[in-house]
Order: sequence, then C-alpha cells, then structure tokens
Amino acid sequence: MSESKPSSPKTSPMTVPRFAASKGKRLTVLTAYDFVFAGLFDRAGVDAILVGDSLGMVIQGKSTTMPVTLDQMIYHGEIVVRAVSQALVIIDMPFMSYQVSPIQAVENAGRILKETGAGAVKLEGGIHQAKTIRALAEADLPVMAHVGMRPQSVRKLGGMSRVQRDEAALLADAKAAEDAGAFAIVLELIPQGIAARITKELSIPTIGIGAGPDCDGQVLVSYDMLGLTQGFQPKFLKRYADLNRVALDATAAYIRDVREGTFPDEAHSHS
Repeated sequence: MSESKPSSPKTSPMTVPRFAASKGKRLTVLTAYDFVFAGLFDRAGVDAILVGDSLGMVIQGKSTTMPVTLDQMIYHGEIVVRAVSQALVIIDMPFMSYQVSPIQAVENAGRILKETGAGAVKLEGGIHQAKTIRALAEADLPVMAHVGMRPQSVRKLGGMSRVQRDEAALLADAKAAEDAGAFAIVLELIPQGIAARITKELSIPTIGIGAGPDCDGQVLVSYDMLGLTQGFQPKFLKRYADLNRVALDATAAYIRDVREGTFPDEAHSHS
C-alpha cells in the first residue's frame, strides 16, 4: 500500500500570525506527545499540534490532567517540536504553572518556549485569567485561551464531561481572553448554538472540541481519534480508526509466530 499524501500540502510553516488570521478556514488541530505521531500528523498536513496536558490521562494513565508537571510538558514538547516542520506547535501550561500570578506565568511560559522551540502556549480560563493572558501577550509570548469545560478545574466543575451552558458567562470569558491578547481560543463542551454565537462575535479563531460545527476549527485527542483508547466514547468523539484492534492483532500474531518457531525464519536471519 502506498503512503497517503496530504490533501492540501502547505507551502510554508504555520505561524501564530497565520493561524490567528485563519478565522473561518476550518483549522485542524490534533494532540501529540511523541516524535512518531507528531511527525505523522505533520506529514498529513494538520494545521497545529497541541502538546496537551491530556498526556496525564492517555500516556500516564491518570484520572485527570492535574498531576502533570511543567518539566513533563517541556520534555514531551521538545520531542514533538523536533518531529515537526510545518504545523504550529502549541503546548499546554499545566495545572499550577500559571495560576499563582502573571509573573509566574510569564516565567514558565518563557521557559516552555525557550526549551522546546514551540510556537505558543495554551492556558485554561477567560475572565479570571485575563491579567495573565495580557501579561503573556505583552511579553511577546503567544497564548491560546481555553473556556467552557476546563479539565484543570474538574473539581470545581464536578466532572470531566460536564457540558457548560451558561451563555453569558461563556461569552464573557471568551471576550475577556480576546481583549487580553489571546490569538485563538478553545471551546470545550459547549452547546453548538452558544459556540456559534461566540465564534461570530470574536475576531480570533475558535477551536472546538464538543462545541459543534460552527467553530473556526476542531481539535481531538489523537489517541481517541485513532481508536487507541478504550472505554471513552463521548458524543463529540468520532473514531477514524481502530488502532487498538490492529495493535492487539499484530502482537498476538508475533507471540504465536515466536512460540510456534516460525519467527525468525530464514528470511529474517543472517547467514
């Protein structure tokens, strides 16, 4: 089988200004945490790769994103950046790496970008993080915001899959993030009508996850999209492959061949 080619290869790498100017162009974003998948998504033509603190759940097997550390985000971020030549790489600021003060946020965001070579950081929040977003923007540290369901606020919100429906509060959060200098914003688990209104009223791109089709772009956790995770099937998730089954079948075949003595055979041995 020949290797599939990107349907619309980029002529130049995606940058923060290009991303911010792409409102209405159906931006594509996927998470990645390692060299292999980051390079694969980049070759496929994705617009941006998010090194998400979701790695705490899909890579580390934890129940929330909250235990993920700054050092871990930098470690995974540097690996991803090394694999990418076209996509914009955005790295999540983990829990308690920016909430204490804007000064703390600037120091930690600066460290992330300096040590990884990524293009931008992302943090969760709107109104309550406006001062921090402004401080980052004024320090020339590109920042994406995130409103709606905020995984780092899981204890306050009461669960990881709680749809956020307070339209006035969501719109206020999104506008506060834009006014403070965010170049884009993730909308997570928001009714599609509210997400459509936010998208219409903002001049920066909105990237939806569980927020309907009217956002300026979409993001999915790659392990979910590829069918590698099990027991997680929210309404918004579309699985584009079943790599869990592929990997299980391949592993079972390897075990069988070794136990039956058919691997390695003559073709896979040196004379």
